[in-house]
Amino acid sequence: MEGISKVGKTFDDALEAVLEENNLTKDDVIYKTGETKKALFKGETTEVIVYKKEDIYSFIKDYLKEVINNLGLEVSFEVKKQDDRVVIKMYSDNNNILIGHNGNTLRALETIVKHKVQLETGIYFSVSLDVENYKDKKVAIIERIAKQTAREVKRTKVSAAMENMNPYERRIVHNVLTNFKGVTTKSEGQDPHRHVVISPTEE
Repeated sequence: MEGISKVGKTFDDALEAVLEENNLTKDDVIYKTGETKKALFKGETTEVIVYKKEDIYSFIKDYLKEVINNLGLEVSFEVKKQDDRVVIKMYSDNNNILIGHNGNTLRALETIVKHKVQLETGIYFSVSLDVENYKDKKVAIIERIAKQTAREVKRTKVSAAMENMNPYERRIVHNVLTNFKGVTTKSEGQDPHRHVVISPTEE
């Protein structure tokens, strides 16, 4: 993946120049510092290396297509903006294989993609993958169960432990119950057995 390199007196000068020359904004790119050099009579100069996010998404799709085709599956992609993040949705002729048990294969694909981009650019790039609307459906289910459990805890005044969850799923529970009166949440246990406990509070 090709980055755009620019040298300036300071990092900010170089970054501003490359953004202006390519009609880009900071939201359009990721960037890192390159070499800092000292030249006779010219003082110190700093290099900035910029990668367009649209190029990264294209790189990710090409890489995923190769990986998934090697599994014997055909796949297409859709890049969508959801809230403040971009999601690459995958559509294949066997979505269950891409999702895996409890989403394990999908999480593994997300991990290897992040590593691949970091190897190519030297920059950590957060990317969210989904298979059709699996994650949206999963979030809805977790939120529904969390609210049902919270209502039961509030009624009985007895704490309840939810099933083991990964960090992303636990965060969903904590977020959806943040303003739920009468209960509080905390994570307990060690991965992979870490879970959320919902406890009653005095209103």
